[in-house]
Amino acid sequence: MDKIKFFTGESIPLEMHKARIVQSLNLVPIDRRVAAIQEAGNNTFLLKNTDVFLDMLTDSGVNAMSDKQLAAMMEADDSYAGSHTFTKLEEKCQEIFGTQYFLPAHQGRACENILAQVYVKPGTVVPMNYHFTTTKAHIVLNGGSIEEIPIDEAYQPTSSHPFKGNMDIQKLKEVIYNHGADKIAFVRMEAGTNLIGGQPFSLANLAEVRKVCDQHGLLLVLDASLLADNLYFIKQREETCKDLSIREITQAISELTHIIYFSARKLGCARGGGICTAHEDIYLELRELIPLYEGFLTYGGMSVREMEALTVGLEETMDETVINQGPQFIAYMVEELDKRGIPVITPPGGLGCHINALEFLDHIPQQQYPAGALAVALYIVSGVRGMERGTMSEQRDENGVEPLADMELLRLALPRRVFTLSQVKYTIDRICWLYENRRLVEGLKFVEEPKNLRFFFGRLAAVSDWQEKLVAKFKEDFGDSL
Repeated sequence: MDKIKFFTGESIPLEMHKARIVQSLNLVPIDRRVAAIQEAGNNTFLLKNTDVFLDMLTDSGVNAMSDKQLAAMMEADDSYAGSHTFTKLEEKCQEIFGTQYFLPAHQGRACENILAQVYVKPGTVVPMNYHFTTTKAHIVLNGGSIEEIPIDEAYQPTSSHPFKGNMDIQKLKEVIYNHGADKIAFVRMEAGTNLIGGQPFSLANLAEVRKVCDQHGLLLVLDASLLADNLYFIKQREETCKDLSIREITQAISELTHIIYFSARKLGCARGGGICTAHEDIYLELRELIPLYEGFLTYGGMSVREMEALTVGLEETMDETVINQGPQFIAYMVEELDKRGIPVITPPGGLGCHINALEFLDHIPQQQYPAGALAVALYIVSGVRGMERGTMSEQRDENGVEPLADMELLRLALPRRVFTLSQVKYTIDRICWLYENRRLVEGLKFVEEPKNLRFFFGRLAAVSDWQEKLVAKFKEDFGDSL
């Protein structure tokens, strides 16, 4: 469904659901917010949710379930082995993806661990349209490395290209030639490049990637965690797919890949994950590690109640009126900010609204983590928790050298069917105020820096007293307002 046009001329997304269960929110005063972010080491991951008003950190595991999902959870079969609940999930994956084999895991990064352990050897390379933090970490921990080869438009913050998540086919060929096909562990495509704006790939591009893989005998692996958004964009933006159903597009994607893995914390609006394949030899290779790391083959670390919810959630993902809700609300937020001159990633992608911190805070050196500073500043002035997606999300190499990220983004995730339009408008308002006062914001520095995945639990300090100055200006403009 497209946006609804109103008599007043406004065009806004319309919620295709009604709220029947609500959860209270708490907007703490700004003085408490400053104290809370400092207690959290200026890392939004370490904030306590009691101090958060609107949690836009992620859409992982926090999407709203439907009434049908909640009802299905009451039907769960608790058997350790041979659970009928697992059979229903397995059959749903077979139906939707057309793959015979399904291996359950407790979440997406568990799938990445299994795949990396089986296929990544010291000295091997994984070409991909873009990395995700945990994916890269698993590959590196197993002695491999990655080659990021998206099309050039992927790195252009402002663009009209509909599929900035496409892989550059010529660069893929060059990577294979330079390293040798025997050194390629597998080729990975991510449905929605998480770290650079949730940008989708096209079905045509995936077909080209598969053709190159077939020419060199390589496996094509799809991270389908953000598949729902990618499906919607393919149907909306790819001319040859406009008359295809979401189910037909899903089947076409599946036929082009050897392995599909996903986090059910995103795909299916439940919790858990899984690996799907139509190839028995692949299934047998991967199966050995499921009981070792996850659990028995008919639960794999997943709750049977979550399996029931996931089975329903996967079916709901085939409904365009369900999966259009996230992209439409994200598009509204991006377009409204863009109209007000706020630097955002365009075209609107999936997962959330992405603000270009390099431009928003162009006075802050990248070594002082502008995206992290922007996340902190927005929390202080609004109570909205976003996530840094930039240099903080990278990690130092073996020589201690810190790579600078290709982009510095503040990601404001919009979990599906969670926030109202007024809450989105509130966030837009506070971002606009912050942009007008952006020169008050300065950088951050690590005071506690873990070696791996430092953005999860590292602690930072402000490089000056800029937070106090920001609060003073906020109080000057808003008075006693929260």
